[in-house]
Amino acid sequence: GPARWTARNGRRGEFDAPTPEADPGGDVLAIWRLWRYLRARRRALSGNRFRRLCRDEFINHLRVREWWDLRSQLSGIDRELRLRRNEGPGSTEAILQSVLAGLLSHIGLLEVEERPRGGRQHRGGRRPRGPREYLGARGTRFAIAPGSALSGRNPPLVMAVELVETNRLWARTCARIESEWVESVAGPLVRYGCSEPHWSSSAAAVLAHQRASLFGVPLFTDRLVDYGRVDPAGAREIFLRAGLVEGGWRPRDPRGRYRFLEHNERLRAEVAELEERTRRRDLLVDDQTIVDFYDARIPASVVSGATFDAWWAREPDEHLLDLTMDELVRPDADAVDVDAFPDHWRVGALDLPVGYVFDPGSGADGVTVTVELAELNQLRPEPFSWQVPGLRTELATELIRTLPKQVRTALVPAPDRARAVLRWLRENGADRSRPLHVELGRALRALTGVVVEADQWRPDAVPGHLRVRFQVVERGRPVDQGKDLAALQRHLAERVSATLTRASRRSATTGATSWVFGTIEDTSTIRRGGLRAVGHPALRDDGDSVALFLADGPQAAARSHARGVRRLLVLVNPDPTRWVVAHLGARERLWLGDSPYPGVPELLADARLKAVDRAARAHVDPALVRDEERFTALAARVRAEQADVMREVVATASAALGWAQQIRADLPAAPEATREDVSAQLGNLVFDGFISFTTDPWFTHLPRYLRAASMRLDAARADPGRDEGLLAGLDELAAEYDELCDAQPDGPLPGPVEDIGFLLEEYRVQLFAQRLGTSRTVSPKRIRQAIARAAGDR
Repeated sequence: GPARWTARNGRRGEFDAPTPEADPGGDVLAIWRLWRYLRARRRALSGNRFRRLCRDEFINHLRVREWWDLRSQLSGIDRELRLRRNEGPGSTEAILQSVLAGLLSHIGLLEVEERPRGGRQHRGGRRPRGPREYLGARGTRFAIAPGSALSGRNPPLVMAVELVETNRLWARTCARIESEWVESVAGPLVRYGCSEPHWSSSAAAVLAHQRASLFGVPLFTDRLVDYGRVDPAGAREIFLRAGLVEGGWRPRDPRGRYRFLEHNERLRAEVAELEERTRRRDLLVDDQTIVDFYDARIPASVVSGATFDAWWAREPDEHLLDLTMDELVRPDADAVDVDAFPDHWRVGALDLPVGYVFDPGSGADGVTVTVELAELNQLRPEPFSWQVPGLRTELATELIRTLPKQVRTALVPAPDRARAVLRWLRENGADRSRPLHVELGRALRALTGVVVEADQWRPDAVPGHLRVRFQVVERGRPVDQGKDLAALQRHLAERVSATLTRASRRSATTGATSWVFGTIEDTSTIRRGGLRAVGHPALRDDGDSVALFLADGPQAAARSHARGVRRLLVLVNPDPTRWVVAHLGARERLWLGDSPYPGVPELLADARLKAVDRAARAHVDPALVRDEERFTALAARVRAEQADVMREVVATASAALGWAQQIRADLPAAPEATREDVSAQLGNLVFDGFISFTTDPWFTHLPRYLRAASMRLDAARADPGRDEGLLAGLDELAAEYDELCDAQPDGPLPGPVEDIGFLLEEYRVQLFAQRLGTSRTVSPKRIRQAIARAAGDR
């Protein structure tokens, strides 16, 4: 071109060419610039001077003359053919496209340079030498010649005027081109293909990724196109399935013309929910059946949201595409008793929502009852052990299968036996206040004569979906969930109580040091926001004052109220401690100083609490004192008796502490097994707070229990074998009692369970210090019977 260095003077020509960055025409436009330069010089110079110019610029004058003649010939042909020539200079893009029309087989796509694995560089940190290769037509590969203006710039797509093969195939006179130009110029020579047709919600149409190539050279590979124009049948299938059936199309519907979509979706949800309830997957038809339904009613020309809109606007029947329940339910599906799977569970005055999930293995599989936190305390586990009617037969079958083998073999086949016992219960009146397995045992005994003991049933061993799951919520927000209602109630008892107290502001009083509560009712019903919560007002011992709150259950309320009344009696009556201390003997004072309490004042305060409680219970159960009149009368009686009663309590405590001191002194010399057992016994009887914690009449017997333990230590040193033999039988009973205690809810043990612990203490006296006598007849058999009764009461 004209922009070159001359060999003679090293200076550029008169017309400097633009840099390749400014002019995208590459080598092809350089030829035009050369033509323009030569034409201007020929007009300005004489023939001889023009020839000398060509020689000085290293241009072949003869080839210029041939070029000029060729151009004249082409102009003449244009005039003969009456071709219309452009009035102004053509743009770079237009010139390159016109040249491209004759060079379609000379295009090339830059090959991707693969980097070494792990991102490592080549040796020495340099790239391999040599120009990048281009993929050309029909599998050829070439590189841009070093003399080209594009050499080293590596445009992604180029065309070459000529391809010359020397040591390799070189492209000369190159220009950068665009794939759109090739597509426009080549026309039918371009080969197209589509992949990954999919529904697009934003476009409301089926789109696909289109690829194109010319003579094997890829032009583009990921252009989104309307698949309806490529494959109308395939686009229609995707539109019906993804757009209509799967809900991918959500058209704007200001006039309500598309209500069929909501109608059909609602019906499908109802059938799907029925499958969840009945634990079946054979009710709802498959998607292909619904696709066929639409296909039979929608014209073949509908392939997208726009074509559907055009057709639907002309369709007079707005219910043409409405599905019916018969069309959504499989014709071969068995009949379903919807009433056997209710959506609400009526328990007393409560109406609880019921949900169903059919997802084996998940924690939510089965029936879920939703309970408001404020209503949790009103439920009992027994009614829910019966399950919903639709699952009751399966539950009864699984319960029979959990029985011991010697019992289970007499009840086969289990499904038939389950149906028979449930039918008998319906005919003879089932007691829903008792657990299902207990009523099953009653029916089995009546039908077959087989006796099933209560402890032989294993309701916790049935499959998880047959146990009702409870979802506890508060104002719609989940609080807790589980399948053990009693455990949930124990875990959330304090929160339920706090919720009830907040809901009933009139029932909440704190910081009271006298009776300011008026008459306290047994129950309090709170109605708010559609909820009906039942609380149990009770007093609460806060240490230096008393509070009125709502407990979650009657037992918790009675226990807390008795302690609250006891504390209030302490607060309203004078303190007799100084009088009691003045009447203590020297030995008693010595024993009181060696106690697990932080100090003697704390021990005496606890003894006063015990004395007030004992004096009050001699007249009335404090849990029954619920008005000011009865409290005032009780306070007067306690005031008159508390000093003498406290003297008795302190005397008993000092005697117990004296024996405890003796036991601690004798323990090191005792045999190891005896030492460990007596140490544990001492820790269970004497601890910080033991005076008020130990109930009557057992508190009075503490000195005897501890004296018996001291006598046991003396006997064990003399005859260790005898003590070890007696201890073996005692350990068995203690293990059974420990198991019973572990099964109890958190908090203080129920009265009957606590009494069994003191029966064990009486049994220790009978074993190791028989001459001290027992307060009642005890034996391993009697103790085990008491354990069985307490376990049955649970």
